Amino acid sequence: MGSFGKTTTTRSLFAALGMPENPGLDGNSGISLARNIRRIRPRDRFAVLETGISCPGQMQKNADMVRPDIVVVTSIGSEHNRSFKTLEATRREKSLMVAALDETTGLAVLNGDDPNVLWMAGQTRARYVTFGLGAENDVRAVDVRLDWPRGTRFTLRVGNEETEVVSPFYGEKMIYPVLAAAAVAREAAVDLASALARIEALSAFRGRLQPIVLDSGAIVLRDDYKSAEETIYAALDLVESIPARRKFVVMGDVNEPRGNQRELYRQIGQRIGRVATHAFFVCSRKMYRHYLQGCNASGMAADRAIHADNGALAELASAIEAYALAEGDIILVKGRDNQRLERLTYALQGGTPRCDLKFCDARSVYCGICPMLDSGWGDRKVVF
Repeated sequence: MGSFGKTTTTRSLFAALGMPENPGLDGNSGISLARNIRRIRPRDRFAVLETGISCPGQMQKNADMVRPDIVVVTSIGSEHNRSFKTLEATRREKSLMVAALDETTGLAVLNGDDPNVLWMAGQTRARYVTFGLGAENDVRAVDVRLDWPRGTRFTLRVGNEETEVVSPFYGEKMIYPVLAAAAVAREAAVDLASALARIEALSAFRGRLQPIVLDSGAIVLRDDYKSAEETIYAALDLVESIPARRKFVVMGDVNEPRGNQRELYRQIGQRIGRVATHAFFVCSRKMYRHYLQGCNASGMAADRAIHADNGALAELASAIEAYALAEGDIILVKGRDNQRLERLTYALQGGTPRCDLKFCDARSVYCGICPMLDSGWGDRKVVF
């Protein structure tokens, strides 16, 4: 559980524990969580469940259903800013799952680099271990380096033992799911080398820093599932570290922004202006002005920071393609989930989105299987 990184951590845990990659899970709270619990068979050695919340009062219900033996906490962030108002309120709610651990047999696996997660060590009587980059963590990564476009390499250090790891995920922030899975595998007496080999065989999950190679050789980096402030900066840090000929950033709205929105959008625009060669902002005119102020402050020319309409993503794809995309170019696509910016990636792959919705809150259908995306390509494969 946690604010960010839950799904990638869940997939890493399935792999590390030798379970099928596609468990058929369909949600992480309420009735969906109950259905996932019912799928657990008596003969299963392990069961991995992702849990999430959206408002106060949900985590205790989740804990009562799950009755966990091991709890992994990935992060505490601004994702539920409107529901919980403060990070302290968010961590208090999420800590209820850790508090449900049995004093004798339970184990908390905590992100030791996140002070709000580490705080949860004091909220349980169970044993805990930590993972992260800091020297004080029980399971940690050192010598982290991006191996674009293959993944991220690092040295896994557990006690006095070191293991070289090739993560299939991109950037420093995406190392944490691998570290969490390694910590659980070690505590569950699963061969660590085998667990890491299975993780290395994974690929990035849909919309979570997922690379898609276009026919031109350019690479789209899809990160359109969430757009909280912390994930935006993590994605831009990754873009900055990628050796590329040109760097295009397509930025949508910030999800549940904290504090002064004008200042937040300006700061993000300034960061984009330092990282990108070209920027396209899919947002309201008002927010675009704030983004543009930041871009200008960083020295980006006004004609390289362009406003775009979320209801006209095919046109935006054409505008990007007009730059004669080629190998060595990358395009980060980052936005709020209900903006459905995956339609842009679809269009860049040659598809024809018939959908002109500015926002879509459908939870049971994602764009890759929506009938409003119709390419008429025959057998050509679309990656989502």
